Amino acid sequence: MEGGCLVKGSIDINVDLGEGFGRYRLGEDEALLPWVTSANIACGYHAGDPQVMGRAVALAKRHKVAVGAHPGLPDLLGFGRREMRVSASDVYHMTVYQVGALLAFTRAHQVRLHHVKPHGALYNMAEREPALAEALAQAVVDVDPTLVLYALAGGLLAKAGREQGLVVAEEVFADRTYQADGKLTPRTNPQAVITGPAEAVAQVLTMIKEGVVETLDGGKHPIQADTVCLHGDHPHAPALAQALRRRLQAEGITVRPVGKGR
Repeated sequence: MEGGCLVKGSIDINVDLGEGFGRYRLGEDEALLPWVTSANIACGYHAGDPQVMGRAVALAKRHKVAVGAHPGLPDLLGFGRREMRVSASDVYHMTVYQVGALLAFTRAHQVRLHHVKPHGALYNMAEREPALAEALAQAVVDVDPTLVLYALAGGLLAKAGREQGLVVAEEVFADRTYQADGKLTPRTNPQAVITGPAEAVAQVLTMIKEGVVETLDGGKHPIQADTVCLHGDHPHAPALAQALRRRLQAEGITVRPVGKGR
């Protein structure tokens, strides 16, 4: 299975989950899960800890949501959104470590680990540095070649994953704006995040139905949408998830995890 791995007329909704740490909570996991079809669970580097990871897997199982690993850079203070100088070897080993940790929790809870989606700065760095993209893809293959790799639509990581023989889900974002080259607007830009649910839903529908995304410069960039991401720390995440799920269903678009129906 290569490229667009969803049945035509369907989409997966994924959300970042389990991003608290210790006594600190972030996001409204229980309010989000009824509206999504897959969850990317933090693995302890940018967020999460053993208790949080275990609870997140149990919650996803209860809601019958596909479980994925969400590995990031080792930066709790910066929530994994600050870039670090890391080698391809660093990226390979930190990815194996984190995916392996979540894999243990999925086995303990008797659910299947479904996918891997890199987080934050690691995700963005892999879109600029081919060696990092290749290291990420290789790590996923070496842990379990049946895992789906979630990667930026049309990007380097998606290409690296396919070259390694992985099923790749081309990922688009409901709550982020895009640049003319199809990359996400950096978070340093005040226009990087779409805060209004209605605007976010409209962007997703355009990507699914027209195969393009409107960019900040007013242009349109072609895009493939297999899975759409909602950030768990978005200020209106539950409302956005609910609005998106209901609108997609109203439009006759089936919402299901990547790979279902194949």
